[in-house]
Amino acid sequence: MLSNAILAILLTLFAGLSTGIGGAIAFFTKHTNKKLLSISLGFSAGVMLYVAFVELFFQSQTFITSQLGDKLGNWITVLSFFAGIAIIGMIDVLIPSCENPHEAHKVEDMRNKNMLKRCKHKMSKKCRHLYRLGIFTAIALTIHNFPEGIATFVSTLADVKLGIAIAIAVAIHNIPEGIAISVPIYYSTKNRKKAFLYSSLTGLSEPLGALIAYFILRNYFNELIAGIIFAGVAGIMVYISLDELLPSAREYGKPHWAILGVISGMGVMAVSLLLLI
Repeated sequence: MLSNAILAILLTLFAGLSTGIGGAIAFFTKHTNKKLLSISLGFSAGVMLYVAFVELFFQSQTFITSQLGDKLGNWITVLSFFAGIAIIGMIDVLIPSCENPHEAHKVEDMRNKNMLKRCKHKMSKKCRHLYRLGIFTAIALTIHNFPEGIATFVSTLADVKLGIAIAIAVAIHNIPEGIAISVPIYYSTKNRKKAFLYSSLTGLSEPLGALIAYFILRNYFNELIAGIIFAGVAGIMVYISLDELLPSAREYGKPHWAILGVISGMGVMAVSLLLLI
């Protein structure tokens, strides 16, 4: 378990720090490539949905029923799945909608909306508002990324190829979140380093979640516990896909682009899993 745990933490770190990529993009691009971002977010959703329903839920059902029998095992699997959805849903409910980092953000829209009147003084009311927006978005994202880190970590423990796929999917969907953090902080402080640092550091909650999961589970990790966690993780991934990735993909581009990304993500995931059997 230790060797897989190290790899799982590294993959989670990679996924989390991709918020820094979004932070960098916000500084060096004037316009969002909406078609590419729409397809990418759809691709991420397709990977997560396929993995959740075809791999994680099935493995969870197999593990739990082998320990508790078919009837009770199936009930526990389903309850664990919806418990994962409930947990991530509660986190979203507790985040104020105006500071929710999962609203679609385009670089040019962020600049036009928030920077119509540029800050002339560092402590001006406009700058304080923007700075507060960036900080609250960072806090919200830090809280939200925590269960995503656990999802990536546990999936890697179950199957390395699954962990790699999920880490890539999470990394893609973290990029626009980095934009949502870095732009208001940069324009309120005029400090590129601070904006990039904040957008990058928020992703560290993902490997933190992985480390906590490891220290809690290392002495108790068995098929029953693994099955319950896998079902919960499947629920988390389905919620993220349906509530965040797909709506954002449609906002950034045409609906057909988002669906193309979803189908491509499912197809690539299916083929890669078949090739690795």
